[in-house]
Amino acid sequence: MVAQPPLREAERANFEFFLGLPEVPREQVSIDAKGSQLLEPLFEFSGACAGCGETPYLKLLTQLFGDRALIANATGCSSIYGGNLPTTPYTKNRDGRGPAWANSLFEDNAEFGFGLRLAVDQHARQARDLLQRLAGELGDGRVSGLLEAEQHGEAAIAAQRARVAELRQRLAGLASPLARRLEALADYLVRKSVWIVGGDGWAYDIGYGGLDHVLAQGRDVNVLVLDTEVYSNTGGQQSKATPLGAVAKFATGGKAVPKKDLGLLAMTYGNVYVAQIAYGAKDAQTVHAFAEADAWPGPSLLLAYSHCIAHGYDLSRGVAQQKLAVETGYWPLYRHDPRRAGARESALRLDSGAPRGKLAEFARNETRFRMLEQQDPARFELLMGRAQRAIAERHALYRHMAEPFDHGRGDPTPDPTPDDKA
Repeated sequence: MVAQPPLREAERANFEFFLGLPEVPREQVSIDAKGSQLLEPLFEFSGACAGCGETPYLKLLTQLFGDRALIANATGCSSIYGGNLPTTPYTKNRDGRGPAWANSLFEDNAEFGFGLRLAVDQHARQARDLLQRLAGELGDGRVSGLLEAEQHGEAAIAAQRARVAELRQRLAGLASPLARRLEALADYLVRKSVWIVGGDGWAYDIGYGGLDHVLAQGRDVNVLVLDTEVYSNTGGQQSKATPLGAVAKFATGGKAVPKKDLGLLAMTYGNVYVAQIAYGAKDAQTVHAFAEADAWPGPSLLLAYSHCIAHGYDLSRGVAQQKLAVETGYWPLYRHDPRRAGARESALRLDSGAPRGKLAEFARNETRFRMLEQQDPARFELLMGRAQRAIAERHALYRHMAEPFDHGRGDPTPDPTPDDKA
């Protein structure tokens, strides 16, 4: 044992040096699994449970979009560690930009986030209108550059921010009330990324009616569901995301009905981007899904597998368990992108292979399943058998949906024969 203060002083200096290192210019970074981790996270020191499977998704969200993100957070684990006052894990960069975050009620978070989207769009419309009304004083070239800017990708966002900074300098020399109003709204000329975040208890259960309503509006909102498959924050009650055979409060004999397929329900709208992701199984697919969701101008839904202490195992093995969940088909990875839908291409793309191994190999690693086997082995075998069949049926359905499709004939298009190619 040695005195701590001298060590603390030395490490404080080291940490301050670390914080003083320059950040990598965002516009020079490739947005992929490796490149994304060079970007500054604006979510840190959360105080969530050790090994929490939710926080890496939020960290990634802030790395990719945090300096222009508005986040509506449903009540639950993510609102507790997200707004654990007097401190908060959400922070800002050296330019003073960071996520705008607020927590809404459990039952209306989707509507709350939808309101953020409407407010942002209204402010942006006002800013564009004022630009056009001031075009004679600002210059048609400057106005058209701001209005016609393509804002996808970090380089494009940086270029638009430079135009807005130049606009502010020009507005400072104008005395009209319209110029003052445009100064207040100029930042809305930079594209914002609106995210609606919550757990499965909100998205699958209590807030599902609102979530479905918001997805049906066709507006540019991004929904991130941190799916722990149980009401984690309130003590482990079953939700409609709880899988067949898992033990939870109100399902002490193992849940007897399958998990609700929220992704499939959202796909039926046709214009919703839907992805099922698990960073521990395929980090590149997770990053692509976030980027594609943000770029899609309509509604997006990301279902993120999140291991939890309620699953009942050492979460230092969380990544390995995520891989096993995907390999066994328990958590298939896919992306349903409406931009891909065409005459001969399906919007759905499977990002994981056919199920391999037995579901019981995955289930026996977790107390929520193993409890049932210890209490009632016959029921465990019965429910595992049903769950195994459900996995095969779901994979067959997804595979059929992902096949190329000939809309003219109304049947799946087979691979061309050599004669067809000729």
